[in-house]
Amino acid sequence: MDDVLRRLASVGPFFTVPYGKEPPGPGFRPLDALYTEHLDPYVNEVGRRIRSGPGRVAASTVQFGIAARLWSLGLGCAALAGRVPDLAPDRVWWRLPGAGSLELWLPGPGEGALPAEALGDTVLGNLAALDAALRALFGVSARVLRGNTASGLVGALRVLLDRVPGGPAVALVDALLSEAGALGGTGTFVYEEGLGAAFLRRSCCLYYKVPGGGLCGDCVLRSRGPKRNGAIGE
Repeated sequence: MDDVLRRLASVGPFFTVPYGKEPPGPGFRPLDALYTEHLDPYVNEVGRRIRSGPGRVAASTVQFGIAARLWSLGLGCAALAGRVPDLAPDRVWWRLPGAGSLELWLPGPGEGALPAEALGDTVLGNLAALDAALRALFGVSARVLRGNTASGLVGALRVLLDRVPGGPAVALVDALLSEAGALGGTGTFVYEEGLGAAFLRRSCCLYYKVPGGGLCGDCVLRSRGPKRNGAIGE
């Protein structure tokens, strides 16, 4: 798994994660600490940085970012090695630097490595704890959070396909987004060899409410338009 993580670092920043016996600096904690006592101040800080203020928009942005990081790491390992690290909240560590996005660290990434088919279980199991806390503290709807999770998965696939042969990764994503899959009903996924992956989600991540945010490329509002009192899926 060490060699796989080194190779993934060349794909892009979301695929890059330090690993080893000791964190690469002070301030790292397991994600399960972020999902409990540190979640409210972290969402508030993200809201300050994106100028949305605290609340649902910042909370959705937090979840989207973490989901994208976890998918990138897991999907990349699955594509390159046919295995994924255990991404449970007590196995992935985090810190937020003074500038820049969330940093992750994996202690002993090869310990308890899982088959590629476990990608959905390990990532969605991690996000279940985060989503429950965000719903309780900030009132973000389950529909928005599931849509974020699916969009983050397809985004990770698109970046990965630019650098890594796509067959195994595409098959995993297609299975997760199929109507019978764990993320079924979140949107329409299409992949064509030579053209890449396309996705249209059935909810909105709320980022259009950030000053200057606009609409994401896969946003449902591009085709349906906003509701009178809010966005679809809020």
